[in-house]
Amino acid sequence: MRVVFFGLPLAALLLLHDGVEIALAAMSRPKVLGSRRLAALLGRERVLGVIDTETPEFEGRLRAVAPDLIVSWFWTRRIPRSVLEAAPLGAVGVHPSLLPRHRGPDPYFWAIESGDDETGVTAHRLDEDYDTGGILAQRRVRIEPHWNAWTLAKRLDRPSLALLRETVLAFARGCPPPALAQREAEATLAPEPDDTLLALRFRDEAVRVVRRVRAASPWPGAFTQIGDALVTLTNVCVAKEFPRALRPGEAAVRSDGIAVVRTRDAAVELRSGRDQEGNSLDALGLAALVMRSGPHEKSRA
Repeated sequence: MRVVFFGLPLAALLLLHDGVEIALAAMSRPKVLGSRRLAALLGRERVLGVIDTETPEFEGRLRAVAPDLIVSWFWTRRIPRSVLEAAPLGAVGVHPSLLPRHRGPDPYFWAIESGDDETGVTAHRLDEDYDTGGILAQRRVRIEPHWNAWTLAKRLDRPSLALLRETVLAFARGCPPPALAQREAEATLAPEPDDTLLALRFRDEAVRVVRRVRAASPWPGAFTQIGDALVTLTNVCVAKEFPRALRPGEAAVRSDGIAVVRTRDAAVELRSGRDQEGNSLDALGLAALVMRSGPHEKSRA
């Protein structure tokens, strides 16, 4: 079976190992790890780098190689219908959520932000609209309460690759899994969070503040202001002890040297973060900022 691949080279290398013929491979990022190895195996002329899939030149090359199947793994740009329909077996990909939940570019953030107990990966047919094609298979993964977005992304890589390989090999054997239409009533969107969402609000409950920090960590990060300093927080937890006289948004340093910020119902401990220049701040560094800002400094977030 002849495949045209879009995405990160790790998946393409594994498909080659499975005996899948890759006629062309377009990379989703320049100079990404594995692209040299892929070029050595396929030949440089078949590894295209980051390309515009809507040009007549690419569409002509696509028709020339006559793929049986289009495969995508972490390709972040729109693939036009003319490309999706270039292969008689259609086009497939894997999305890191349990579709139709969390369609879009940042399902990791939204799975944690929403308080989901589990997420997973979904093999699906590709359509012109992102993440809307029929579901071919899914794998579920429990979200541990200490995971941040980066941890979740890494924990989904292995099941995502395994599901992609199983799905492509099923097509190669002539027994593709049936596609189940997504239930639109259950669909949720997962756009990239903007600054309005990433600005911490300590008037929220403590568990919600903790989820927001986990969901945005380590990048782009949820932020607040301590005195005159804009600080990105990358690790906070619900505080067991805090001064009860604090009001929501006010911060203090406990006798053990840990800074806490009052929330609507409790408080959160500030464990790590970074300053505006990107320098790391540990718990002591954050506590020093609070101390310099004066007693009961109120967050401006």
